[in-house]
Amino acid sequence: MISEAEIKVLDRNSEYFGVPTLQLMENAGKSVAEHVRNIVKNTKKNILILCGAGNNGGDGFVTARYLTQYYTVTIFLVETIIKTEIAKKNYQKLQTHKVKIYTSPSDIDTLLAKNDIFIDALLGTGLSGELKEPYLTIVKKINATKKKTIISIDVPTGFGTTQSINPEHTITFHDIKDGMSKKNSGNIHVADIGIPKEAITYVGPGELSVYYPRPTKKSHKGDNGIVLIIGGGPYIGAPALCGLAALRTGVDLVYIATPKRSWESVAAFSPNFIVKDLHDDMLTKNDIPFIKELLSKCTAVVLGPGLGTAKETEETIIPLVRRIIAERKPLVLDADAIKPVGENLSFIKNSITVVTPHVGEFKKLTGITLSQDIDKRINAVKDWAEKIGITIFLKGYIDVLSDGTNIKQNIVHNEAMTVGGTGDVLAGIIGALLSKGVKPFNAVRIAAFLNGEAGNEAFQKKSYGLIATDIVDEIPAVLKKYL
Repeated sequence: MISEAEIKVLDRNSEYFGVPTLQLMENAGKSVAEHVRNIVKNTKKNILILCGAGNNGGDGFVTARYLTQYYTVTIFLVETIIKTEIAKKNYQKLQTHKVKIYTSPSDIDTLLAKNDIFIDALLGTGLSGELKEPYLTIVKKINATKKKTIISIDVPTGFGTTQSINPEHTITFHDIKDGMSKKNSGNIHVADIGIPKEAITYVGPGELSVYYPRPTKKSHKGDNGIVLIIGGGPYIGAPALCGLAALRTGVDLVYIATPKRSWESVAAFSPNFIVKDLHDDMLTKNDIPFIKELLSKCTAVVLGPGLGTAKETEETIIPLVRRIIAERKPLVLDADAIKPVGENLSFIKNSITVVTPHVGEFKKLTGITLSQDIDKRINAVKDWAEKIGITIFLKGYIDVLSDGTNIKQNIVHNEAMTVGGTGDVLAGIIGALLSKGVKPFNAVRIAAFLNGEAGNEAFQKKSYGLIATDIVDEIPAVLKKYL
């Protein structure tokens, strides 16, 4: 089964990987027509296709074009203003075919009486709330008919509400939708509409456009995410890059807790940071009470960028992680924080944690040396994500993302992104999304695409001279393009 949201992701990713939604609609309508022919053997039957104003109606228009070769086809169009461009294009194509189109509500009773087969292309997935008029009345009239065959396209109109069409058959696309059953959808037929394998396997703009939480007009400062980054000391740039990326991803506030030796330099990167200096020149256990106070202000934490590997710092990581998880704060474990946690995995078990290792860090996390074979890598990442109960973003020539149940890969990046700091940018993006309430697996999917696409945009301008701040600078352009 697949959710409504994931179908939207696939539609958008299909376009990105070379199959436009117009082609998907063409494939869908053609496939529906083929299924209808298998269901309705008698070509003397009269078919009424009831079309809405959205893409479900567009599927109905395409279906009508293919069915007019074999049956007498009539269309009832509920709304005269068609809402989507691809539905409009298919409505225009329909004008050259032998099909009568009715739009007056007064015709509905006559049309229902004189036709034998009803194809429901009124409303598909994405219905918000209960059915409204005129759809509610039409659905009631269809359900009240007797000795008619009702076939729904994708999902029955009103699916998931208290008043929906009761079809004998539903021809659904790509996969059965969540909640569909014989009771509410009749005999379910799954139609292949040509979604490319790449759109299923890899992340794309679909994840960003569907799962990125857009701020509301009534939101206030802090409503759209507050990230706490704990990093720096021996390395100054890492927490700053992480913070810049989080801000460009759309969070309201970024706190950076960094040791005394680095706080002035980190603060100088941007006046947009709220920089808090820790007690010593490196992270130590003396800082935990102070960081505990900061945890009450944030909605997600990134731990690790630039912390270094001093013994005192590594000994602080575990009690700090325990505190963060006890506070139920979503956590990104990056860079120097990975090794100490790898020695104490029980502390992050079944928590809202994302770990972002490269191959070497994956070994520090799990003790496992990964194969170069991508399928073996996928299995290892999935197994360890499931075993620990977290989400893993394995960085590599092909990124592998898994929460132990779901798997996605990412190929949206370029060879210049091996430059230092790109991992810090990625961690900041993931932290920003978690702080906005995005679920961990969706957060890493969005981040993989957003980081990679921004990197590709930067590569077009900077070529092999690309640096990490170039990627940060391109994040808003990617957001603007796909949201």
